[in-house]
Amino acid sequence: MSKIHFKPGTMIYPLPAVMVSCGETPEEFNIITVAWTGTICSNPPMCYISVRPERFSHGIIKRTGEFVINLTTEKLAHATDWSGCRSGRKFNKWEECHLTPGQASVVKAPIIEESPVNIECRVKEIISLGSHDMFISDVVNISVDDQYFNETTGKLNLSLAKPLVYNHGFYFGIGKEIGKFGWSVEKKPKKK
Repeated sequence: MSKIHFKPGTMIYPLPAVMVSCGETPEEFNIITVAWTGTICSNPPMCYISVRPERFSHGIIKRTGEFVINLTTEKLAHATDWSGCRSGRKFNKWEECHLTPGQASVVKAPIIEESPVNIECRVKEIISLGSHDMFISDVVNISVDDQYFNETTGKLNLSLAKPLVYNHGFYFGIGKEIGKFGWSVEKKPKKK
């Protein structure tokens, strides 16, 4: 097998395609679609988003120090893409995408009610990296749609929501389950 070499760039795919909501009042509530996002620490729980400084939401998040990461689904694919292609300076993305701003539990930024998981974040540090600024943030609350929570097992079954991912310019649903964490080293039951 031979390899083709590319110039240095962004090739860590797939990524979650999330809609980030921000703003302190209904008049300034906005949504930005972000794929540069992820977990950076589990204790304390922390995550990040990276946003270009020229984006409308950048100024709102920088000023308020809060935002919500709203996980997306196949059903939200059109709204996810549209919110990433249009500016909140010119459009009310909530109305255009038929999305509902909901009251967050801790932050002033709204949650997207149609999202299965809403991750409320408070900015801890902003690092200017070049084309993007990274908002390193503490996770201060998580809301999960109860239809994806199994009360018997106490586990979240987010696959039922059909999560959306971004893969080098395209959106995809996730495929079939291949294994679970630790399955490759799990002890097999002894045969009788």
